Amino acid sequence: MRIVQISDLHMGGLFKQSAFDTLVDELNNDIKPDLLIVSGDLTDDGLIFQFEKAREEISRINCPNQVVFPGNHDYRHTGYLLFEKYFPLSSKNIQEFDNRNIIVVTVNTSQPDRDEGEIGSKQIQWLEQTMSQYGNVADKGLDQTIKIVGMHHHLIAIPDTGYTNVVGISDAGDALRACLEGGVDIVMCGHKHRPWMWNLGKLIVLYAGTTCSWRYRGVFEDTYNIVDIINKKIRVDIKTVGGERVPLEQIVKRFKEEPRAQVHK
Repeated sequence: MRIVQISDLHMGGLFKQSAFDTLVDELNNDIKPDLLIVSGDLTDDGLIFQFEKAREEISRINCPNQVVFPGNHDYRHTGYLLFEKYFPLSSKNIQEFDNRNIIVVTVNTSQPDRDEGEIGSKQIQWLEQTMSQYGNVADKGLDQTIKIVGMHHHLIAIPDTGYTNVVGISDAGDALRACLEGGVDIVMCGHKHRPWMWNLGKLIVLYAGTTCSWRYRGVFEDTYNIVDIINKKIRVDIKTVGGERVPLEQIVKRFKEEPRAQVHK
């Protein structure tokens, strides 16, 4: 199964139409995903005309299955009232694929007019219960389903993203515990516009960059993620819109910290 994750489209003043046009051409004619995941911030300001534009543009992508969930920008200016109108299927929090071998579960981390995210105790409890229905780490004989959790805000801080604690998930520790104990394979996030991945044993925490806007951070190109799942094995690539495709781990390995002044005692 092939999954494409696009994120942080920011339909509005910083949206790049040419980049999205190239993306549509690549996905429809070359990549051909089985599942498209749009991980939030479809709009820049949560305004009606931006939601209309987002729906129109995303509908151009020929993909039989789509999972779309909101970001903090989508919840601005009462955008939280509009999101379900324009993307009603996003309210379906559990979707099964490949004869139940792959499940995608989404949790909403966005709050009206706030940049920081929160899952909340009720959603975390629901996530725990949902994961247990498909087996968990302790039930190794039952734990055959590839489990993917989608959330907009980053679960763990990322290099090159500055003051991350304020705008991440306030209850990230509880969410991470629920994912690890529930045997989650991939957590897909957007928000910080910085492509990255953390490998935590069985769990991959995967971040997407911005796919078609000028809001770059760390990687100054429009990118999206391609996840191929074959015989329970997971491969993650990053694809530059109109450019090369490489394993995302190569980007991580090439990372060098910013030069910092040394403090001598």
